[in-house]
Amino acid sequence: MNLTGSKKNLDLTIEQKRKAIEPDHKKITICRQCELLKLNRSSLYYKAKGETEYNEQLMNLIDEQYVKTPCYGIDKMTKWLHSKKQYVNHKRVRRLMRYMGLEAVYPHRKRGLSIPDKQHKIYPYLLKGVQIDRTDQVWSADITYIRMHRGWVYLVAVMDWFSRYVLSWEVSITLEPAFCISALKEALSFGCPEIFNTDQGSQFTSTDFTKVLLDAGVRISMDGKGRVFDNIFIERLWRTVKVEEVYMRDYQTVTEAKYFLGRYFEFYNNERLHQGLGYRTPAEVYDVAVGTPVALRAPSVPTALTRAMSPP
Repeated sequence: MNLTGSKKNLDLTIEQKRKAIEPDHKKITICRQCELLKLNRSSLYYKAKGETEYNEQLMNLIDEQYVKTPCYGIDKMTKWLHSKKQYVNHKRVRRLMRYMGLEAVYPHRKRGLSIPDKQHKIYPYLLKGVQIDRTDQVWSADITYIRMHRGWVYLVAVMDWFSRYVLSWEVSITLEPAFCISALKEALSFGCPEIFNTDQGSQFTSTDFTKVLLDAGVRISMDGKGRVFDNIFIERLWRTVKVEEVYMRDYQTVTEAKYFLGRYFEFYNNERLHQGLGYRTPAEVYDVAVGTPVALRAPSVPTALTRAMSPP
């Protein structure tokens, strides 16, 4: 750990400061490390409380209903929950919807799971009035919430706009930028877009993420405020994934979620016909010549999952 340059340390997030602490450092005590990093010791040992089982049930109900009625805001969603005999107040519904990154689809800025970081550079939106007429012209990425039997995971995907082809995807139990960077690098191993579009979330504005794009010579575009439909194609992808895959299952583990999501994305790219593509598959439009990219092949079925899926 390098504790020199106190001004730089002040720019670190609390999570980054926590990771910088070395409990076994032979010369600097934990107390002194916290002082040098301007980190409150209580923040070092703080562990966020998970949601209660009832709140998780509410989140699952809200998530499924939101896909059906994305125009439902806090008040309507609260009334809908009451109709299902879930008598919670609007304050809880607001907190859970914000936690999940859900907001009624109106022509204003979408909140999303990606929270902006004011210290990061925001790039202009480059796609206004641009006609998307070829593959690898524009790629985009976004993050969504995936429910499980107990808890949830976050899913990021990189998509080619013209073909709707999903180039890569990753799952994470946290919203740290690492899984987004991993998905980006995986996608770039298959090609390179002219423009890469995201929202203004901290995962996508982080220097580690944007550096990968800049090093590859890609122009960066970010959704503007007041433009809820800037990333509409990947928003539609999330609805499709949830209706056709997530809501049909009850993932017991992260491994199981990854397995079935991998299977679904393989189906989505190579077999699912899209009306908007002239009833062709994304793979046909993207002109993938040699099978499915490794990133999208479903991983091997774990032994325990194999037994669970086998007939008696």
